[in-house]
Amino acid sequence: MSQAQIDTLASLFNDAIQTLQADGTLPSDWQNNSQITRTKDLSHGDFASNIALTAAKAAKANPRQLAEKIVSALPDNQDIRQVEIAGPGFINVFLNSEAKFSVLDDIFTLQDRFGLSNQFDGQKVQVEFVSANPTSSLHVGHGRGAAFGMSVANLLEAIGYDVTREYYVNDAGRQMDILATSTYLRYLQLNGEEITFPVNAYQGDYVSDIAQTLKTQHGDSYVHSFADVAKDVPEDAQFEINADGEKTVISGDKEAHIDGLIANSKSLLGDSYALFLNAALSSILADIKDDLNDFGVSYECWFSERSIDSEIEPVLQILGDKGYLYEKDGNIWFKSTDFGDEKDRVVRRANGQSTYFASDIAYHKNKFDRGFDKVINVWGADHHGYVPRVKAALLALGIDAERLDVVLVQFVALWRGSEKVQMSSRSGQFVTLRELRAEVGNDAARFYYVARKPEVHVDFDLELAKSQSKDNQVYYIQYAHARVCRVLEKLATYDLTVDDAVGLAHQDLLSAPNEDELIKLLAGYPATLLRAATGYEPHVLTNYLKELAALFHGWYDTNRILPMSLTSGETPSQDELDLMQARLRLSKAVRQVLANGLSLLGLSAPSSM
Repeated sequence: MSQAQIDTLASLFNDAIQTLQADGTLPSDWQNNSQITRTKDLSHGDFASNIALTAAKAAKANPRQLAEKIVSALPDNQDIRQVEIAGPGFINVFLNSEAKFSVLDDIFTLQDRFGLSNQFDGQKVQVEFVSANPTSSLHVGHGRGAAFGMSVANLLEAIGYDVTREYYVNDAGRQMDILATSTYLRYLQLNGEEITFPVNAYQGDYVSDIAQTLKTQHGDSYVHSFADVAKDVPEDAQFEINADGEKTVISGDKEAHIDGLIANSKSLLGDSYALFLNAALSSILADIKDDLNDFGVSYECWFSERSIDSEIEPVLQILGDKGYLYEKDGNIWFKSTDFGDEKDRVVRRANGQSTYFASDIAYHKNKFDRGFDKVINVWGADHHGYVPRVKAALLALGIDAERLDVVLVQFVALWRGSEKVQMSSRSGQFVTLRELRAEVGNDAARFYYVARKPEVHVDFDLELAKSQSKDNQVYYIQYAHARVCRVLEKLATYDLTVDDAVGLAHQDLLSAPNEDELIKLLAGYPATLLRAATGYEPHVLTNYLKELAALFHGWYDTNRILPMSLTSGETPSQDELDLMQARLRLSKAVRQVLANGLSLLGLSAPSSM
C-alpha cells in the first residue's frame, strides 16, 4: 500500500469519526490521535487501527461496540476488500490485490525517489556534527559522529528539509595556542636547539612534519634559543609510572609550564607567531577535510570560531541588559540556574578573557540569526553537561530552546573477535578513522557506526565487519542487491529479457505468504524513512534493510525466479515465463528499495560480490 493510500485510509477513518460526532456518539471536540499500523500477521489483514480504543473513553462506550459503529460509518472504498474487528476493539483492514500491488507501481515510477516526501518542504535545518578540534587527525570516535550526522542530514533531506551540514572549526583559544607552540618547539628542535618537550603538548609525528615544512620554507628565520622560550617558566610536571602504567604527578605544574611557553613564544615571535598557528591549523584541517571526504562526509559550511569573536561582547551585553549576568570573585557569571541549569556559568574570567561557553552562546545565537527553523547538534557523550547551559542561554536570549535538539553519541570500542583493541598508546595516539577505514572499508564502518541507537555504546568487531557471511549485516544487505543483479545478468545468457509489462499483467501469481510479506515490507519503506528522519534514528533504517534483505534471501532460496527447465536446456512453458516475469518485477522492486536505503546511509549498492 502506498503512502497516498495510507493517507486515504486515515481520511476514511476521519470521515467515519465526523459522522459519529454529528449523531452525538462522539463529542464534537474529540481529536483523533489514533494510529494506523501495518500488521505483522497476514491473518490480521494489511493494516490495523486503534481508533476505537482511543475514542472509547470520550464516547463512554465499550471499545468493541464503538468499533462496530466506526466500521459501519466508514465510506466505501475500492481498495478495501474487507474490514474486521479483532480483540478488544482493533479494526483490521484487508486490501484487495490491486491495492496490495500498487506499491510496485510506485517503486517503478519513482525509482530512486521512492520513499522521499516534501512533508517539511521549506523548513531550514542545520546539522552540526564532528566539529573536532583541528589539533590532530580524526579518531574512530569522531567517525561515529561523522557517519551518524551525515546519515541524519541525508534522512532529513529525504523528507523535504532544506539541510545545511556544518562543521564548527575550533580555531581559537588555548588548544590552538598549545598546537602552535608545540609546532614552534619542534621547529626549534629541527634547527638544532635542545628542547624539553612539554608533557601536555601535542606529541604526534604530524607536528614534526608541519615544523619540517616550515623549516624548509623559512630556514632558521624564526629561531630563538630554547632558554629564552623557557625563561621564567615553571617546572614541567614530572611523573612516576607504576607497574600498571598509571601516571602520578610527583612535581611541577604542567598547565603553568605550557602557558608560560605559549606566552614567551608569542612575545619572541610577535606577529610571526601566527605563521606557526596558521600553518598547523591549515595542515590539520586539510587532513580532516580529506579524511571526511574520503568517508563520504561533506559539508555546506565550515564555520570558523574566530569569525564570531566580534559577536561575543554584543551577546554578553544583551544578557547583561536583561539582568542575567553578575560579578563574583572578579569573574562574570551567567545566571543559568534561572533556566534550569544545575549551576551558574562563567562567561568572562577575571583576566578579561571570555570563556568557551561565551563563544558557544554567540555561536548558537548566530545559528538562529541565520534563519534556521531547527538546529541539531551531534555531540559526543562527554558533552552531556553542555546541553542545559546552552539551552538556558537560548531562553535568556528569547530564543525557543525547543528549536535546538542535541543528540549525544556514545563511545566506540574496537574488538578483534574476543580481544579488545587498545585504542590509544601512552603517548595519546588514538586509532584513527583513516586506519579503521583502511582495514574494514567505508561501507562497513558507516553501517556499524549507525546500526545502533546513538545513546548506546558501540562494540565494533573488526573481524565481523570484514567477513563475507550472513552474520556481517552490511554484507548480507549488499549481497541481496547483488543477487538481483546477478539474476538479471544470468537471464541474458538464456537469451531472455525482463518484460515489466508481462510482470505487471501477472502479478497476481505472487500469492505465496513470503511474497505477501515482501510486498507489505516494501510498502512500509516510506513510513520507515519518515520515522528514521524525524526521530534522528538511522538505526531504524538499518534494521529495516536487514529485515528486507533477510526476507528476500529466504524467499529467493525457496522460490525459483528462473524456470528449472532453463538449466536442463528445455523450453519453459508460458506459465513458467509469466511467473518468472512477476518474480523479476518483485526482485527489481526489492533491489530499488535496498539501493535507496543504502544511498541515504552513504553506502554503496554493489552489482556483484
